[in-house]
Amino acid sequence: MADVFELLTGKAKHTNKKIILTETEDSRIIEAAKKAADMDLCKIILLGSREELENNFTESQLENITFVDVSRSSEKKNEYANLLYELRKNKGMTEEMAQEQVSNKLIYANLMLRAGDADGLVSGAITHTADVLRPAFQIVKMKEGINKVSSVFIMESPNENYGENGFLVFADCGVNPNPTAEELAEIAIVSSETAKSLCGMTPRVALLSYSTHSGDEMKDPNVVKIKEALKIVKEKSPDLIIDGEIQTDAALVPEVAEIKCPNSVLKGKANVLIFPDLNAGNIAYKLVQRLAGVHAVGPVLQGLKKPVNDLSRGTNADEIVLCIAITIIQTL
Repeated sequence: MADVFELLTGKAKHTNKKIILTETEDSRIIEAAKKAADMDLCKIILLGSREELENNFTESQLENITFVDVSRSSEKKNEYANLLYELRKNKGMTEEMAQEQVSNKLIYANLMLRAGDADGLVSGAITHTADVLRPAFQIVKMKEGINKVSSVFIMESPNENYGENGFLVFADCGVNPNPTAEELAEIAIVSSETAKSLCGMTPRVALLSYSTHSGDEMKDPNVVKIKEALKIVKEKSPDLIIDGEIQTDAALVPEVAEIKCPNSVLKGKANVLIFPDLNAGNIAYKLVQRLAGVHAVGPVLQGLKKPVNDLSRGTNADEIVLCIAITIIQTL
């Protein structure tokens, strides 16, 4: 884990960004906050009572930590309730409902992002993914031009012959069950941008399939979808290095590519792998993680106006710090 940890925390340090952690009742969150403060990674906002939490931290750590108790009435809380009401009144939200809901930590945190009082949010250590994502979709909302939030995993392989010296980006392995051709194209473009910003890669994108460069006689809608996605990407991002439909071995192994698709722009050196659906992506990342000793970092959400990232409930403090670093980089 050291390489990816150092790569990402090194990019994130000393940015002075404000990152919210909501689950202050969890000891892993407290430990991660301490580590992030010691590293001068960012300004940490902990949603919890200062009186209950500050004894966990040294005086120097507290210089990088702010406490916000959402259970207490405040001018900010009223401001956020008004903001929530304005955002959701067309969906049936009343002023009374907004006043009540703003005491929910995740709703409060997303309102902080929306209001510009914080730069990013990390949650999910003890919260279901759907509960992390729902208020982000409703309050933070998607970037202009983005129709779907998606996710990537950064995969660090012990075999440096694959991807970018062992680093690959897998998408979408966490959010969209069965993307259309248009959605698959968007996932490819956004994931290439994430690969560039987080890992410093020149993205080489493979739209994966069970077939490689089949002709027009191929009528399987699963393959046709990928071919259509490739056309859309080439229209929207003509400079992006991308190919499909292509099998995984042809995307990753130059010798196989030379046999199966000698004219491919990837030349067996893909570093961003786009899976045709969530089944394929989720199964693939877990298989290589468990059977090949590949370190998986993510899911990293992409497409929101401000970054919100979801932790695994089996996470540890170092992984939380890594997620904080990723969230910081996404703000830059």
